[in-house]
Amino acid sequence: MLSRSRCVSRAFSRSLAAFQKGNCPLGRRSLPGVSLCQGPSYPDSRKIVINNSSVFSVRFFRTTAVCKDDVITVNTPAFAESVTEGDVRWEKAVGDTVAEDEVVCEIETDKTSVQVPSPANGVIEALLVPDGGKVEGGTPLFTLRKTGAAPAKAKPAEAPATAPKAEPATSTAPPPPAAPIPTQMPPVPSPSQPPSTKPVSAIKPTAAPPLAEPGSGKGVRSEHREKMNRMRQRIAQRLKEAQNTCAMLTTFNEIDMSNIQDMRARHKDAFLKKHNLKLGFMSAFVKASAFALQEQPVINAVIDDATKEVVYRDYIDISVAVATPRGLVVPVIRNVETMNYADIERTISELGEKARKNELAIEDMDGGTFTISNGGVFGSLFGTPIINPPQSAILGMHAIFDRPVAVGGKVEVRPMMFVALTYDHRLIDGREAVTFLRKIKAAVEDPRVLLLDL
Repeated sequence: MLSRSRCVSRAFSRSLAAFQKGNCPLGRRSLPGVSLCQGPSYPDSRKIVINNSSVFSVRFFRTTAVCKDDVITVNTPAFAESVTEGDVRWEKAVGDTVAEDEVVCEIETDKTSVQVPSPANGVIEALLVPDGGKVEGGTPLFTLRKTGAAPAKAKPAEAPATAPKAEPATSTAPPPPAAPIPTQMPPVPSPSQPPSTKPVSAIKPTAAPPLAEPGSGKGVRSEHREKMNRMRQRIAQRLKEAQNTCAMLTTFNEIDMSNIQDMRARHKDAFLKKHNLKLGFMSAFVKASAFALQEQPVINAVIDDATKEVVYRDYIDISVAVATPRGLVVPVIRNVETMNYADIERTISELGEKARKNELAIEDMDGGTFTISNGGVFGSLFGTPIINPPQSAILGMHAIFDRPVAVGGKVEVRPMMFVALTYDHRLIDGREAVTFLRKIKAAVEDPRVLLLDL
């Protein structure tokens, strides 16, 4: 005869085994002195009571299917206020496995490209927009079936075991014997023995080489077409608008870069150590342009064609043109008049890095009262830049080349750069344009002009 405590202990062991198998016999029958009641804390919990005293509580967990089989629809992100639509360019296809935050497509707008990442690990089930299709904010882009784990990266194939390389012959090996020099003339064939000949009929004609198909050899004349991306279309439209609207005129000058090169060579290491930035030439031109724009505020102004008024700005936001594989972008350095060399260089470095990674936002390129374009990075010697509407002027930098120049009545070889200022002649006269360009020339050739406010 089992005692009550041993009976309860055996029933408890059976219950634990039943819990593991998914059956709960305690819910269907009761034992002497053992009761099962609802737990106070959890609606799905039970409490085992022995002799009116609580021993332990068991919580029942309701399991559901893992969310890895969920299918979600990813929509187009919201655009900035000045952008209404864009063109889709797919990076992935149906059936591709993507990891969380991996770029699935890019939406090219008039000003920049917006990357659309995957919100979770999964497999692309459907593309809801064709490649190159137009979308607006909130348009469904693709459906994604979630998976539990990130896709495994393909391991690089192991290089096959290479056979041991044959060791080169050592220089101690004896060289091959030299051929003996002939001392007699070779025998001349006797004329009585004519060379063997064959009748013409016995000679089999050889097959002529196949003729190359027209256009498949040298001098191929073929062509192919590619659709202009939205950014390039917008650039073309704005440049043509500038030609049709502005009365553009260009004035030129040249700058002796000797002093600025000497300053950079002398202080670049200390500048890098203190600011963790490389000292370049663009920051000098940005600082000099801000200085000259304060002296000639009309260069920083713009015509409001709707009201026939001239809008003068009390701030200076300089757009720096940066060439990318997808087109020209012009991120803006704001409030340049309040910045020093280090601030300007840091901002240029950050904007350039974002442009190369295609991470520029609309806010980074919105606005701008004056533009600097540096064609010198491509080796341009001379050129006339086009105004970036609605601005009124643009400064063009070019490459630095050593040229003979007259210095103090003597001919010397100096590093020289041509600079060009294209301006809207409706607003800016030649006097203001030439004076502005000479201010930049003076500030770059002798940086002490900026310190002394000359």
